[in-house]
Amino acid sequence: MGVTIYHNPRCSKSRQTLELLNEKKVEPDIVEYLKTPPDAQALSRILDLLGKEPRDLMRKGESAYKENGLDNPALSREDLIQAMVDNPILIERPIVVAGNAAAIGRPPESVLEIL
Repeated sequence: MGVTIYHNPRCSKSRQTLELLNEKKVEPDIVEYLKTPPDAQALSRILDLLGKEPRDLMRKGESAYKENGLDNPALSREDLIQAMVDNPILIERPIVVAGNAAAIGRPPESVLEIL
């Protein structure tokens, strides 16, 4: 089973989650999502695996959230996913995908449930 972490090395929770994976002898593919954002299809799959809607995965405190009017209830799932593709800083981190399961590493130990 391949494991991928959508990682931001500047985020302490992301670093802690990666360290926890390494302690468990898991060598994930590391995607620095700010440099290489997931496309809309990948984000849609991640949301499905998490059982969440786009706003559940968004960092609402980021200026890009307010600047782009992403609190507008008329925006579709596709609109919100595209906003995350266009502004990857909006994506909550870290996200770990293992096979057909995903978890957000907040707290880092939550990813252990999918390994």
